[in-house]
Amino acid sequence: MIGLTALYCTIDDFCKSLTQEWEKHLIGNGKPTRGREPGLSLSEMMTIVILFHQSNFRTFKHFYSHVCCYFKAEFPTLISYSRFVHLSKNLFIPLFAYLLHRRGAITGIAFVDSTSIRVCHNKRISRNKVFKGVAKRGKTTSGWFYGFKLHLIINECGELLAFQLTPGNVADVSVVEQLSKGIFGKLFGDKGYISSELGKKLLRHGLELFTSLRSNMKSKLISLKDKLLLRKRALIETVNDQLKNISQIEHTRHRGIGNFLVNLLAGITAYTHQEKKPCLSFKTASEDALITL
Repeated sequence: MIGLTALYCTIDDFCKSLTQEWEKHLIGNGKPTRGREPGLSLSEMMTIVILFHQSNFRTFKHFYSHVCCYFKAEFPTLISYSRFVHLSKNLFIPLFAYLLHRRGAITGIAFVDSTSIRVCHNKRISRNKVFKGVAKRGKTTSGWFYGFKLHLIINECGELLAFQLTPGNVADVSVVEQLSKGIFGKLFGDKGYISSELGKKLLRHGLELFTSLRSNMKSKLISLKDKLLLRKRALIETVNDQLKNISQIEHTRHRGIGNFLVNLLAGITAYTHQEKKPCLSFKTASEDALITL
């Protein structure tokens, strides 16, 4: 993982340029702002929430207590936990912009998949008030869930190219055209993306879609390299697994939609800072272009 100082400097440089550009488009009313300024700067707050998703702590409350005890020198103007949680919803736009800034390079090879984001246990769906009217019931290969879907596109180096959050009942195939805008080359997905209409639409934008086949479908003639790449689609499933189990983008303790979104963006951003991401290694053509993880 990237060190604390390097992480803070990267975020602070970005926040300075973002703030300068942001202030150009603000329309003031001539009245002074109300309320006191937070003790922590925007860069410091973003650094803390991203560090949490790189740590081994399972709850942010315990992690923030750890920061207050052992990182006083690095963050001399720390505020209370309740104050930090109250202000953290203001991190949504800066985190979203920073995550777009962290997107990987388009290489011509991409993988698409979605993963469920549960917000409560199925037995407590009727009692959930935080996400009422926003989260929806959905179904994956592991069963029914209540929450959202995170749709991702990555390149063969494990770098994030595009992401989108939808309610849990949205079909995977319905978001690919919008999600893949600006991406060209070859896109590999599972059976959930089988659609001849979608394939034609993507091809007009310079993106060729490859999917695994159902048992009742006729096999298609594709090159050996494309067939091997299709078999390596598990790469993006590994990314989804790391986002859930290392970056902790999924838990059922949210008390507000704003904090849920900030937690999600911070977790994805923490993944982009991983020095070693799941990736494919390519051998030379003389070795039959075999592809290994």
